[in-house]
Amino acid sequence: MTPPVAAVEARADHLVDVLAERELDCVLVTGMVNVRYLTGFTGSNGACIVSRDERLFLTDFRYVEQAEEQVRGFDSVQAERDMLADLAGRLSGRAGFEDHQLTVKSFRKIEEKVSEGTELVAAGEVVEGLREVKDQSELSAMAAAAELADGVYEHLREHGMVGRTELEVARELERELRERGAEPAFPVIVASGAHGARPHAEPRDAEIPPDTLVVVDMGAKLDGYCSDCTRTFATGSLSDAALEVYELVRAAQERGLEATRAGTPCRDVDAAARQVIEAAGHGERFGHGLGHGVGLEVHEGPRLTKTAEGELRAGNTVTVEPGVYLPGEFGVRIEDLVTVTDDGPEIMTHFPKTLVTVT
Repeated sequence: MTPPVAAVEARADHLVDVLAERELDCVLVTGMVNVRYLTGFTGSNGACIVSRDERLFLTDFRYVEQAEEQVRGFDSVQAERDMLADLAGRLSGRAGFEDHQLTVKSFRKIEEKVSEGTELVAAGEVVEGLREVKDQSELSAMAAAAELADGVYEHLREHGMVGRTELEVARELERELRERGAEPAFPVIVASGAHGARPHAEPRDAEIPPDTLVVVDMGAKLDGYCSDCTRTFATGSLSDAALEVYELVRAAQERGLEATRAGTPCRDVDAAARQVIEAAGHGERFGHGLGHGVGLEVHEGPRLTKTAEGELRAGNTVTVEPGVYLPGEFGVRIEDLVTVTDDGPEIMTHFPKTLVTVT
C-alpha cells in the first residue's frame, strides 16, 4: 500500500516537530521499515534525510523506477549502491541518526565523510515513536488484515484438526492466508495438549488428538500491515480443570480490554488482566506481558508489561493476550488486536472467544 500523500506529509511534519524538541537540524533514517513508513518505498535499499527545509530520499539504480512509483512527498536522488558517502555529504548541523539501526561499521564510514562542523547525534527510536499512533489509512489496512485472518479461522473451524498434524494445519493456514491475498505476519503457531504450554511453540509433526486444547496464533500481513490473533480451541470433551482455566483466561482478557483506553498507563493495563489470573493462583504461569503494538511490524511499541513506561494514546494498536501455561498439561491464550480510543478499545479481531470445538 502506497500511503496517501497527505499522510506522508503529515508523518514528515510530525518528525520535524520531534527534531525541534531534540534540538536536531536533521535526521538520517536508515531502517527500512521506517523508510517505508515515511516515504512509501518498499524496496530493500534506501534511506531518507528529513529536516525543516528538506526531505530527501536516496536509493540506487536498481530501484529508481520503483521509487518514482512509490515515493511521495520526498525529492528522490539516485546514489551509489553503498550510499553512505552520499548520505554523509548531505548531513549538516546537529544530525540525528538511528543508532539502533546503523551498524558501528556504517556509523564510522559516515563519521569519516561528514563535512566539518557536522555533529552526529544518536536520535534513538524517533520514527518508531511516531509509528505507534496510526493514521486512518493504517487503521484501515490493519482492519482489512484482521478481517482476512478471521476468515481463515472460519476455514479452520470448517475443516477440522483432529487426526492431522500440527505442522499440516499450520501449513494449511499459511497457504489459506496467501490464497486470500495476504502473507503470514509470522509463522503460524499450532500447539496441542501439553505442547500448548509453550507460549511460542513451533508446530510439530505430531497428530492433534481429540479431547484436548489447541492454541492457534496467526496473523495476516496485507498491504504491509499486520494483524495478530490467538484463539484456543477444544477438540472434544475437556476436563473440568481445562474448562476452568479457559474461562479464567477469557475473564482476564475481558478485564484487560476494559482497561485499554487512552490515558491509561501501559503497566496498569497489564495489571488489570494479571490480577485476575493471580487471584486464581496461576500468576506464575502467566510469564509474558499482556500485549504489544502491531503495525508495519508484528511486534512494535507500545508494550503492555509489568514494567512498561508511558500511557496509551488514541490511535495505538495493541494486542491484549493473557495466557496460562501448565507444563505437561495444556496452555490457553486468547488474543485480540484493538485500536485504542478515548472511550476504550475498538476490537479488530472478531472470531468468537467463547470456547469453540473443532474436531
